[in-house]
Amino acid sequence: MTDTEIEITADLVRDLLQEQHPDLAGLAIREVAGGWGNQMWRLGDELAVRMQRMDPTPELQLKERRWLPVLAPRLPLPVPAPVRCGEPSERFPKHWTVMTWVPGEPLDHGSISRGAHAADTLAGFLRALHGEAPAEAPISSDFGAHPKKCTDGFENFFQAVAPDDIAAHTRAVWDDAVASPEWEGPPVWVHGDLHPANVVVSDGTLSGIVDFGALFAGDPAWDLAAAWVLLPAGTAARFFDTYAHADEATIRRARGLAAMKSLFLMLMGQNGNRGLPGGKPHWGPAGRAALDRVLKGV
Repeated sequence: MTDTEIEITADLVRDLLQEQHPDLAGLAIREVAGGWGNQMWRLGDELAVRMQRMDPTPELQLKERRWLPVLAPRLPLPVPAPVRCGEPSERFPKHWTVMTWVPGEPLDHGSISRGAHAADTLAGFLRALHGEAPAEAPISSDFGAHPKKCTDGFENFFQAVAPDDIAAHTRAVWDDAVASPEWEGPPVWVHGDLHPANVVVSDGTLSGIVDFGALFAGDPAWDLAAAWVLLPAGTAARFFDTYAHADEATIRRARGLAAMKSLFLMLMGQNGNRGLPGGKPHWGPAGRAALDRVLKGV
């Protein structure tokens, strides 16, 4: 087997714990559905084991290990905090990390019924996260660029899934983002990958944020796109009022990025319906609903 073909089972997780963290090996282990780059296993009631699977390098896990302990204390929502580090071994030649479990249900399997509360909660979280990043903070090559530098990605998604009846309107939103000014502020901490599988909900509102593998220093517009990608219709204006630090150009970039992210979700849904690796059938409707919110600007 190649590294990517190693079957990750509960027995393997327990064996690794026994080898490197034997005091945790007696806890119950339960697989968590979902995950592509990493596979998650519940460990007891309060922990999880994050196993590197399809990610080609350990960079994303090592980034979380380095920076989440720095960021978590200032964030108003629970995030996964590294507790123990698992190192590559003969049994499993990749990295794995024991992290705190963030309780709740991923939004791609749940819903938000308290829209105003969720808008305020997300805005407060991002306002706390988006502090100026230090010089040594990571910079992403995949996320964080101005929309004008992401036209190839947008075109790929657009050509694959953009519905004919809204194609022109979708392109107009993207073109407006491309024409918007660059981010002129200092690089700030950005989650970078806020979509329905990376946020947790409970009691009808947001209750946690997970998967910081894309974390980078850069343009906050990449996170502010979540106003349309995550929140129910009619709450984007409240979100930006509560966030209070986004100028018109940043909102234009965020809206265009939200259109691109929505198309991506739709493409993952299409891939899932075709049985392709990494596809998520239930992401398609979520992506289309998000795109409708983007186009209506609500």
